[in-house]
Order: sequence, then C-alpha cells, then structure tokens
Amino acid sequence: MKVLLVGVGGVGESIAVIASKRNWLDLMVLADYNKARAEEVRAKLPDPAKFPAEFVDAGKQEMIEALARKYKVDLIMNACDPSFNVPIFDAAFNVGCNYMDMAMTLSEPHEKDPYKQTGVKLGDYQFERAEAWKKKGNLALLGLGVEPGMADIFARYAELHLFDEIEEVGVRDGANLIVRGYDFAPNFSIWTTIEECLNPPVIWEKGKNWFTTEPFSEPEVFDFPGGIGKVECVNVEHEEVLLVPRYVKCKRVTFKYGLGDEFIGILKTLHLLGLDNKEPIKVKGVEVAPRDVVAACLPDPAHLGPLMEGQTCAGTWVKGKKNGVVKNVYLYQVADNKECMDRLGCQVVVAQTAFNAVIGMELLHDGIWQGSGVEGPEAFDPVPFMNLMAEYGFPWGVKEW
Repeated sequence: MKVLLVGVGGVGESIAVIASKRNWLDLMVLADYNKARAEEVRAKLPDPAKFPAEFVDAGKQEMIEALARKYKVDLIMNACDPSFNVPIFDAAFNVGCNYMDMAMTLSEPHEKDPYKQTGVKLGDYQFERAEAWKKKGNLALLGLGVEPGMADIFARYAELHLFDEIEEVGVRDGANLIVRGYDFAPNFSIWTTIEECLNPPVIWEKGKNWFTTEPFSEPEVFDFPGGIGKVECVNVEHEEVLLVPRYVKCKRVTFKYGLGDEFIGILKTLHLLGLDNKEPIKVKGVEVAPRDVVAACLPDPAHLGPLMEGQTCAGTWVKGKKNGVVKNVYLYQVADNKECMDRLGCQVVVAQTAFNAVIGMELLHDGIWQGSGVEGPEAFDPVPFMNLMAEYGFPWGVKEW
C-alpha cells in the first residue's frame, strides 16, 4: 500500500512509526507545511527510503492532488486539524484514491438556537457526498482514530455480540496524565480541543434525532479502569454521536470527557476573551487567528512525551439487555505513557489515536474491510480490528456490571 500522510504532527509521527513496522506498507509520503518537521520524523524511521518528505499546504487542494498523483498513492491519510478536512477529502475524490481521517468535517452551530438545535453537523459535508464516492468506487473512511474510531468499533461489537437490545451508547474518556514542568500543557492539539469543547455538544435520542445542549453539561462521575479511578465527565461535541446512530440500533448516544475543573475554567476564559476564535483578525497590520496564537504559545504536544506520566483510557459504555437481563458493559483501551515512549518513542495520547488508523490501513490492504462511498468504522466487521489491537500493542479490555 502507498499512503500520502498529510500532517506530520504528533499523531502523524505516530502513524508513521507504527506503520513502519508493518510489511504491507510499500510507501508513506510524509507531507507537512513544516518540511523540517517531516524530515525530523523521517530520520527516526528504520527505512527512510520508504518515507519521502514533502512540503504541502493542506489548505491548497491542488498541492495535495499533485503529491497523490506523483507517488500514485492508494490512500490519502488526513492527520491534520479538521479545519483542513474539506480540501484533503475533495483531493482524494478528484484523484480517485481512498481517504481516511480521524475527525470529520466541522460543524456550524445553529444561528438562532445553538444549545437546543443542530446547525451544520460534524461530517455533514462528507456524508452529503456519499453517493458520488460510491459511484466512483472509492472509499472515504471517516473518524478512524481512537475517539472516534475504536470507540465506534466497540459500539458495533457490543450490538453484534453482547446485547439483544441497547438502551444507550456512551463514549467515556478519562486519564490521570500529568506534564512535568508546565502549569498548562494540553497533550493533544489545542486547536481541536477548543473546537470540540466549546461547540454545543450533540446528543442523539431515538425519536428526537440529534439535538444540542450547553457545553460541559450533565456532569457524571465515571470509574475508569487501569488505576485511573473516578473522574468527572461532561458533555462534549464529538463525532461518535453523529456516527453510531447511523449504524447501531439504540435509544441514546452521548460522549463525555473527563476534562477537570481547571481545564474547563481555562477554556471558558479563552472563550470569554475571544481567543477561541478561528477567524483571522488584524493585529498591527498582520492577519492572525486568535486560536492559532493560543496554539503557538503552548508547547507542541508531539514533544511532551518525556515530561508526561500516567495513563489514559478511551472506551465505550453500553447499557442494554441480554436474554432479558439488564447489564452494563464498558469496552476500553488503557494506554500508559512510559510504555508508549519506550516502545514507540511517541507520547501516549497521540499513539493511542494513531494505531487505529494503521490497523484500518492493514484491513483495507488485506481486503478484510471492503467498500465504497462514505462510511464510519461501524460499517465494517469489528472483530478483525479488535483481534489486531493486542498485536499492535494496544489490547482492549471489558468491564461488566
């Protein structure tokens, strides 16, 4: 398989490192706006010849298309912030190759009633083009990271193998990670974190479909495995709520994230000051987006690994009935930062996101997952994916009560 990897930040680096260990990979082009960063990652890999480094502006569709044609790639892997999804997605369509991302095209809140009604939903742009992709015979596989991605696969597995009927699917994410030497250092893209945490969270309910609520609403304490313990989680906008109901029969879908009071307070302050704005403003004659300034002021998550300690848990809680008996199941993956650093040289949050995309590539290469059109991970058999997780160093677990 030949892959054009657009974006070589923390997750992009992890994708390259993990894929470099797999025999099915013939070529992976490391394309980034910062070519020096792509070269830095290339130098770490065991066979640099398989990983050419290229400059790309992910906002310029024609540049992405030119690279895809130059290397005759089978798949364009989008590892950029989701603000670039449209040109990368459209480039893959025009070139006629498959596409994969880890987060869908962005939402736009309802103009008049943002905390009750949806406006443009996550992924709407992509799903509106599903028929055109199907007619062309190519596949756009959306949301194949950890959340969304692995969490969606767990939901589908639960429906097929653990339940007769499902009341609720709730993705729950929590961690006990710390970053030594920093009072505030997000371990994932702050651009994406601001987007998903400050937008109106989406909930799906049978009969009501999708609707929104207030950011950080409906706090609940969830007891995470792996030594993490009890963490307060709140509603956050996330792709699983837009994907799972398309494929899994259930009555309710939610996503809640364990952010912590301090982190929520900082996000609220950024919003109050307008520093979450992604539209450029003029500062001393220079146009700059406030959110980009915030990102530039914070440490790069890709280089935080040596300073991080702890574990992170991603998983899917499902409530329903089996043989008439009510039960709760939490399917999860716990990853440890030290183990990820020792084994991959990448910090835990980006590594836990990246391995899912690489498993997806392998299943597509081997013909185990097949299809055309625009699909989420739930469209495919979850068992082959879950069987590979331990081999990739990220075994899954299950907790039942």
